[in-house]
Amino acid sequence: MSSVLRCSGYNLVKTDMVRGEGCYLFDSAGRRYLDLEAGVWCMALGHSHPRINRAIYAQGQRVSHIGFRYTAQVVETAAEALIDSLKIPGGKSLFLSSGSEAVEFSVQAARRITSRPLLLTLSNTHLAAYGSAGQKDGEEWFCFDWHACAGCTRADCHPGCILLAPIPFDRVGAFVFEPGSSSGLVRFPPRMLIETFARTVRGQGGLVVVDEVTTGLGRTGAWYGFEHYGLEPDLVALGKGLGNGYPVSAVAMTGGVAQSLTGEGFRYAQSHQNDPLGCAVAKEVIAAIQEEGLVERSRRVGARFLRGLEAVGEGCGLVRDVRGRGLMLAVELAPGLACEVYRALLDRGFLAGYKPETNLLRFYPPLTLEENDVDRFVENLAQVMGIIETEKRDR
Repeated sequence: MSSVLRCSGYNLVKTDMVRGEGCYLFDSAGRRYLDLEAGVWCMALGHSHPRINRAIYAQGQRVSHIGFRYTAQVVETAAEALIDSLKIPGGKSLFLSSGSEAVEFSVQAARRITSRPLLLTLSNTHLAAYGSAGQKDGEEWFCFDWHACAGCTRADCHPGCILLAPIPFDRVGAFVFEPGSSSGLVRFPPRMLIETFARTVRGQGGLVVVDEVTTGLGRTGAWYGFEHYGLEPDLVALGKGLGNGYPVSAVAMTGGVAQSLTGEGFRYAQSHQNDPLGCAVAKEVIAAIQEEGLVERSRRVGARFLRGLEAVGEGCGLVRDVRGRGLMLAVELAPGLACEVYRALLDRGFLAGYKPETNLLRFYPPLTLEENDVDRFVENLAQVMGIIETEKRDR
């Protein structure tokens, strides 16, 4: 009987993974699996990245954790690197422990600054595992169902539109935007809609908060997902890839937001805030992405991956949709197939994400994914889909 509480909601498929290296995981029998989900989308640089391992060891030999009244230079250096990557001159950063915490901090900060009762977000956004951002209670949040806007052919977008008219912009303190993941559904809302929300909320004295926990640090083929929408956010929450498996997250904010918070005597303290070890890891991850050209690699390899998935879809009647941006991709299948295809791919040595309730296969691989691994996976996916299609035809 296991002593581990299993409460994630995900079924446990394998219990004998013993090692990770690059884009691969290895089980106790020595069999390797191409990890096309990068853990829980965290391993942006791949498993056991030597550079990150060295940074963890080196900082651990110095100091890993200190109290609120003390700091280390690596904290300031990491903050500067993060602000520079976000292009927020005069901004400030705060390092925390999880993406959910970073998002929740951001929305509470926005609520504190604006004193407005509502936060606006899009339907299907995840945001956080707990707190206001996790619950999205109707008294605090207006969740806009944007899917009717996806096929809009208007040349402009404005708050007077019949679809946008119900939004009480005068009561909204912040627009909280997750640029593309849509709770793992890999959906990208129209740029015009997002520009309209940001412009209108700002025009009413509100803020723009971006959740880059999933979409940040090269995942979408740009440094940050908000770049695809031309936004200049007031607060940005980061996590997952920032630590490449180490539990560190961050909130970055403009100088104006930081000044508003400190001017009001804002207080927030938790035990692992601005830990030197977490900051050393974040700094090294950012440097590795820059120096190894992983943003451009994500764009290039992701485009190849998308073309391959589209080719599979064109040759198979069981594929309903293919979509992606950078190395964030999904294949929507005919109802009831997601688990079957997942299992067949697992038997062939591939770890994909899947959501049976939405008939989805999902791919968020490390940014270090090789083109030959993409081609090998696409070939195997085509074979699996062909076998299943033939079996269904012969029944």
